Amino acid sequence: MDTIVQALVMGIMQGLTEFLPISSSGHLIILPSLLGWRDPFIDSLAFSVVLHIGTLAALVSYFWRDWLVLVPAGLGLVRDRSTRGDRHRRLALDIAIATVPAVIAGLLLNDWIEANVRQPGLVALMLVIGAAILWLADRWGSKLLRIEGLGGPRALLIGVAQAFALIPGISRSGISISAGLFVGLSRADAARFSFLMATPIIAGAGLFELRKLAGGGLATGDHLVPIVVGLLAAAIAGFLAIHVLLRYLRTNSMAVFVVYRLGLAALVVVSLLAR
Repeated sequence: MDTIVQALVMGIMQGLTEFLPISSSGHLIILPSLLGWRDPFIDSLAFSVVLHIGTLAALVSYFWRDWLVLVPAGLGLVRDRSTRGDRHRRLALDIAIATVPAVIAGLLLNDWIEANVRQPGLVALMLVIGAAILWLADRWGSKLLRIEGLGGPRALLIGVAQAFALIPGISRSGISISAGLFVGLSRADAARFSFLMATPIIAGAGLFELRKLAGGGLATGDHLVPIVVGLLAAAIAGFLAIHVLLRYLRTNSMAVFVVYRLGLAALVVVSLLAR
């Protein structure tokens, strides 16, 4: 039962924090540390794959209408090697450009970062740095640019920023939304572009981790219930997080997430000092 409860909590945490700009990897390191959880399956690569599948399901189920347009547009772009003034082709190209830096960084650095950069103290520091970046971006960005007018150079800058999300505590959505704000996107469009370009990234990360599990399967039959619970929790929480954030950012600033990140960092520091 403990494993099922942990799978539920970790699934909800993954779904919410993957899309809210508060760092999913940071929370998944901090939460077990604060609660003293040491379940080998919850800490395993197999369960990480399950959570990735859940968040990918949230993205696809929320943006399926967009992808029904973007996938044919992307294929047409490859076939004709031209956007032909089509806004869907331009957006598909921007997403592809923004994906490249994170793919390169992930292939080169992911294993090293997983092995060496997962300490709660470092996560607290990155939460503070990410909060400062998010606050500055929200303050300085013009918020006048629409997603259709993004363009390749700006998309590349957002993609480079997204690559830094490999560091736990930075937040993939947080750093990519910040970059979108810095180049002039509105808050809602910065979040939407962040979510759209997250789809190939999260799918790729899941496939990369599945490759490491080759031949081993996800888990034994004893873990079937925690797998289902974690996957569904991540998918449902992720879908709700996307919906709520996009609506929230239409009329509100990023201040609440800046404050939350600073508060969580303080909690981690106090916890570490108390030990």
